[in-house]
Amino acid sequence: MHNYLTEEAVLILKEEIEHRKTVVRRKINEDLKEARAHGDLSENFEYKAAKKDRAENEGRIRYLERMINTSTIIKDTTTKDEVGIGKTVTLNFLEDNEVDDFKIVTTIQADPLNNMISIECPLGKAIYKQKIGNKVKVESPEGEYSVQIENIILN
Repeated sequence: MHNYLTEEAVLILKEEIEHRKTVVRRKINEDLKEARAHGDLSENFEYKAAKKDRAENEGRIRYLERMINTSTIIKDTTTKDEVGIGKTVTLNFLEDNEVDDFKIVTTIQADPLNNMISIECPLGKAIYKQKIGNKVKVESPEGEYSVQIENIILN
């Protein structure tokens, strides 16, 4: 699995890893010590919750480290008038005649519910490096559709 990340995105991941290793891990260890002090661990909800938190934190650290290790570092080489990473693009979905704005981001920043799409998703791949006015066919798992690029905003 390869993730396309910018150098800035890698720094964000490394900061989160460091935070989880120093701050979050320390807090969880304190919670575990406090829960152990309450006695019987078999019926101790706080102890079980702290162990669950520790497992989730360690899993997240491993996930982020794996994401960095398997990533391909990319540099956005698009011009001002091309769709690129960090830019917001206004798209007209031609079949529905609906217009919506999307921010183009890397894998880790993708949040489709907030219109932040990765350059790896079908729509992101199709519109990447396209210019205003271009009509583009998008092939997605749900079928093919067309969009027209109405505007590009530098962020």
